[in-house]
Amino acid sequence: MANIALTFASGPYDRMQALREGAIRPTGIDLTYLTMQPAEIFWRMLQYKEFDISEMSMSNYLMAASRDDCPFVAIPVFPSRVFRHGYIFVNADKGIQTPQDLIGRRAGVPEYSQTAAVHARAVLEHEYGVPPSAIDWVQGRVDRAGVSLPANIRIEQAPAGRELSDMLERGEIDCLVTGNNPASFRRRSPKVRRLLPNYRELEIAYFKKTKIFPIMHAIGIRRSLVEKHPWLPVSVYKAFLKAKQICMAELGQIGVIATERFDSVIHDLGTTSTSDVNGGTR
Repeated sequence: MANIALTFASGPYDRMQALREGAIRPTGIDLTYLTMQPAEIFWRMLQYKEFDISEMSMSNYLMAASRDDCPFVAIPVFPSRVFRHGYIFVNADKGIQTPQDLIGRRAGVPEYSQTAAVHARAVLEHEYGVPPSAIDWVQGRVDRAGVSLPANIRIEQAPAGRELSDMLERGEIDCLVTGNNPASFRRRSPKVRRLLPNYRELEIAYFKKTKIFPIMHAIGIRRSLVEKHPWLPVSVYKAFLKAKQICMAELGQIGVIATERFDSVIHDLGTTSTSDVNGGTR
């Protein structure tokens, strides 16, 4: 039987390098790897089902899976896993010293249903007793998932053309929960700081207590393809495993620096924190 031709959209992760270069080929599949940023992938896959296989927001997938007509089948491959204690930022002039000080405050979030925001809210509620209903939320963009929120969640849209990072720096919001270091923080604004500066220690303690390494993204396959080719998820999963094994073996080659990216980022940021460079503790 001839191979089937499928497209796969994902970021350029090291664990998938062998797939991207064609060194690993899923059995029965001629795979075209489309490298692009996750935000674009999520939109195009959720709205238009544009790809056969793609990286997917974990929260968006779970919301889709909760409905009877979910158009995707996920496999246990997780391109991104990041702790979120270090991605809660506050305006330094607002007198916010502890998570409890966020009660009654205005907090920005790019998208309320964003996976990073879901995990950060879980940390605030279950580790510090600050439920989402205790905060007034300002959303940076229209929610792509069309999720229905509980009645006690107060949320408004940020003014058109306004960046949440700038709003935090100006004090128009008190806090920002996000998936990346905001621009105002990256340019070292004295007005913006982390709520939990010892986030690395907290993440280690959180993992020891819960054994949870938060999943940000998964891999989804169009359900119509799985129904037509029931063997497809296993074939794709095995290919990802092989690609990861190659990556892990290459990481063991410590006699040389395989990439200059790490050194260049260190130089640009002027920091020796691998948590900051990697976008979180990995």
